[in-house]
Amino acid sequence: MLRRILHGAFAATLLTALAAHALTRDEALAIATGDTEERVAALNKAVAQADDKTAAFIQALQDDAVKFKDEQVFVMKDDKAFDPVSGAALKLPEDAEDVVNNNLMRGALDAAQAALQLSSQDDAVRAAAAQALFKEPDESRVPLVDKALAAETNPKIKAQLELVRAAGLLGSSDKARRLAAAKDLGSNRNPETKLLLNQRLADETDAEVKAAIQLAVQNIDASLVWGDRLNAVFSGVSLGSVLLLAALGLAITYGLMGVINMAHGELMMIGAYATFAVQGVFQKFLPASLFDWYLVAAIPVAFCASALVGAILERGVIRFLYGRPLETLLATWGISLMLQQLVRSLFGAQNVGVENPAWMSGGLQLLSNVTLPWNRICIIIFAGLVLLAMGWLIGRTRLGLFVRGVTQNRPIASCMGVNTARIDTYAFALGSGIAGLAGCALSQIGNVGPDLGQSYIVDSFMVVVMGGVGQLAGTVYAALGLGILNKFIEGWAGAVLAKIAVLVFIIIFIQKRPQGIFAVKGRSAEA
Repeated sequence: MLRRILHGAFAATLLTALAAHALTRDEALAIATGDTEERVAALNKAVAQADDKTAAFIQALQDDAVKFKDEQVFVMKDDKAFDPVSGAALKLPEDAEDVVNNNLMRGALDAAQAALQLSSQDDAVRAAAAQALFKEPDESRVPLVDKALAAETNPKIKAQLELVRAAGLLGSSDKARRLAAAKDLGSNRNPETKLLLNQRLADETDAEVKAAIQLAVQNIDASLVWGDRLNAVFSGVSLGSVLLLAALGLAITYGLMGVINMAHGELMMIGAYATFAVQGVFQKFLPASLFDWYLVAAIPVAFCASALVGAILERGVIRFLYGRPLETLLATWGISLMLQQLVRSLFGAQNVGVENPAWMSGGLQLLSNVTLPWNRICIIIFAGLVLLAMGWLIGRTRLGLFVRGVTQNRPIASCMGVNTARIDTYAFALGSGIAGLAGCALSQIGNVGPDLGQSYIVDSFMVVVMGGVGQLAGTVYAALGLGILNKFIEGWAGAVLAKIAVLVFIIIFIQKRPQGIFAVKGRSAEA
C-alpha cells in the first residue's frame, strides 16, 4: 500500500510540474539521505522535469555508486568522486558513507528511470521502458502513460503503451475502468498478459468484472494453444534432427556393416571437442572480426578428427571382429571408456564452453509465445544438408557403389576386384566422420564434456533399429517421428513419463515389426 501511495505521488508530481529545472545540491542530498518516504518524495519532485544530470544521478543510485558525507553527495566513477550537479571532481572523505537503497527505494528509482526513458529519442529505449512499466502496472501511472501516448509516433510503442494503460486501469477502483481494461487486455495474445489477468482475478471481488477477466483469459488461451502446438512441433523436429545426426553414422557402421559400435557417442564427443579447439584457435590467433566464422571452419575439422579416429579403430580392432557383433560391442565399449579418459586427461573432467556465433544467437519470433532459436534452426538445416550429402555419396558415387556392393555380397565384390578391406575402412571412417559432425552441432545447443556421447548412444541405436537396419529413409522417419512424439507426450505428461512412453512404444513396435519401418537388406539380414 505504501509503495502504491509513493508511486501515485511520483506520477502526480511528474504531471503537475510546469517548468523544467536542473538538479540542485539540496535535491541530490534529499534523494540520497533521510527516511525512505522523504527520499521518494524528493525523487518525485526532482524527476518531474528532469535534465540529463538528474537522469545520470538516478542511474548512479541504481548502480550503488553514490556516497555522502554531511551536506555533500558524491557520485563514484572509476574510484573517483564527482559532484552530481556540477560534475566537478571532489576529494572523497575517508569516512564517507554508502547510500543504501531498500526495495521500496529501488522500486521508486526503477519507476523514475522508466518514466524518464519514455521521453527518449531512441525507439528501443522507449519500448524497453514501456515493457518495464507493463510488468509492474499501477493506476497512478496512467496519467503519465497518457502523456507519453499523446507524444508517441511509433505505432508499435504506442500499442505497448495502450497495454500499459489498460494494465494500470485493471486495478482501478472504478468498475467501468476495470471492465474496459479486461476487454482491452483480452485482445492481446501474450503470456505476460494472461499472467497479469490471473493475478488480478485472484484479488477481484466484483462478479461482473471477474467474469470479464475470465473471458479475457479464455480468449488468450485459445490463441496461445496454437503457439504451444507450433512450439511442440518445432521442438520435436529439432530433437529429431539431433537424433538424425547422431544416428546417421550408426546407419553405416551398424546398419550396413553390422558393427555394434558402443564408441559412437565418443566419436561425437571428439567432434564436439574439435569444435572447441577450433574456437580456441580463432580466439587466440585470429582477429575478433573473424570469430563468427569459427564454426564453418570447425565442420571439416570435426569430420576429419572423428573419421581419423574411426579409421584407426577399424584398422586396429574392428577388422578382426567382423561377423561377431557381441565381440564388437564389448571391444568398442572398452574403447569408449579409453576415449573418455583420454579427453579428461587432455581437457579436464569439467565441461568446456563453446559459444554460438553471433549469427546463431537470438531467435525468430513468429507469435507472442513462439520464438524459434536460430541455433536450432541452423541445426535442422545442417542435418538436412548432411542427410542429402550422405544420400548422394551412398547412392551416386563410386565409393557408395563399392560400399553397397561389399555390404550385399562381399565374396562377389572381392571377385570383381573391389578391395573389401579398404572399403570397410572408408565406410567406417565415413560413419565416424558423420558422428563428428553430430558432435559439432551438439556443441551449439548443450554442454561439451567427456560424457556428451552417453546421452545419445542409446537413442541412436533405437532410431536405427526402428527405422530398419541399413535403411537411410527409415532412419529419417524414425528420428523425426520419435522426436515429435517425445515432445508432444512431454508437454502432456512431463519429460520422464515421455521417455518411458517412447521406450514402451519402441518395444511394442519392434515386437510387432522386428525388421523396422523398412525391411532389412544386406549383411545384417543374412547374419
